[in-house]
Amino acid sequence: MQGPSRAAAAASREAFTGALAAGADRARLAEELFAVVGVLDGSATLRRAVADPSREGSDKAQLAERLFAGKVSAETLVVLKGAVAQRWSTERDLSDSIESYAVEAVIAQAETAGRADRLEDELFRFERIVAADPALRAALSDTQAPADKRGDLVSSLLREKVTPETLVLARQAVVAPRGRRFDRVVERYLETASSRREQQTAIVTSAVPLTDDDRARLAAGLAALYGGTVHVNTVVDPRVLGGVKVEIGDEVIDGTVIRKLDAARRAMGA
Repeated sequence: MQGPSRAAAAASREAFTGALAAGADRARLAEELFAVVGVLDGSATLRRAVADPSREGSDKAQLAERLFAGKVSAETLVVLKGAVAQRWSTERDLSDSIESYAVEAVIAQAETAGRADRLEDELFRFERIVAADPALRAALSDTQAPADKRGDLVSSLLREKVTPETLVLARQAVVAPRGRRFDRVVERYLETASSRREQQTAIVTSAVPLTDDDRARLAAGLAALYGGTVHVNTVVDPRVLGGVKVEIGDEVIDGTVIRKLDAARRAMGA
């Protein structure tokens, strides 16, 4: 985001956090904000009207109230008015920010139920499953197929196997990717989770599955090294042979056997 949008995002966030603090129904807030994004994405005229930087913020807020009052909850309307009243660099920045609040509302709901860690783990694993299955990836990315059909496929795969919040976000990523690839949508959702929970995320690749104790030790070690809280997502890849590779932020710590063998071959000029 450019400067004006960064300022707009910071200002509009106050309305969102205020709604959560006031006890808004998080599930309903998320559902309605996702629906608002869908309306904005579907109407270029409306999108331009509520994101027009030349219009007074109060005028845009009044327009949003005329259009959505009675159709969404009072809490959702407060968040929406707080967002459209700001001055955004682009229309997309506005709709992206509203989408991020919807995602965060889902994560907040998982937090209240003590399921936030599980949500992150499940969403990450589902993205990896889709990435490893070309047929599934094609089916979920087929924009020629009705969105509801793609969503139903996700539900059939995940229902009763994941948290309700994981299912909501997985379906949303498939039903309304908004021009992005599935993996990029999930990546954005997980970034929102990390930001809300004020933690870093490490992707750890190993030859065999890590135990819960292994993950806890790795998380503690990485937290001591990088500071703050670190959430560990794991990937199993038998090709690494042994050891682990850790990706955190822009850094990669590769202690895998295959990496060491590659280094030895390069040293021998192979």
